[in-house]
Amino acid sequence: MKKLLLLAVVFSFGFTAFAQNASKKAEEVVKFQEIRFNFGKIKQGVPVTHDFQFTNIGTEPLIIETASASCGCTTPTWPKQPIMNAKDDKVKAGFNAAAPGPFEKTIFVKIKGVDAPFELKISGEVLSAADFDKLPKK
Repeated sequence: MKKLLLLAVVFSFGFTAFAQNASKKAEEVVKFQEIRFNFGKIKQGVPVTHDFQFTNIGTEPLIIETASASCGCTTPTWPKQPIMNAKDDKVKAGFNAAAPGPFEKTIFVKIKGVDAPFELKISGEVLSAADFDKLPKK
């Protein structure tokens, strides 16, 4: 009976430790310099990109499993190799600017060992070539 009780206690502690490890949050292992970027007014048909710089703040190498976008007009690229502790890298967000109008898109970054994906956002307004050319020049 004592062995059964001891086994139950050991199993309980082991399961609790495993559950805590599985619920790690992205903010505990990665620090992005920014999570939102606004392109402002951009010309229709002229693709734009932005680099979301980040640092591995965890104790283990950081592995980005995937980065996916909320629509096909946004194309993320990410480092395929592990990023060592305290090292920097970037997730690049490309936007095709095909359709005129305001936009807000999300990039979902899945990090190994983290359940919920990290969300990055891009936004702006796509103007027709004629409307874009009417903007004051800087």
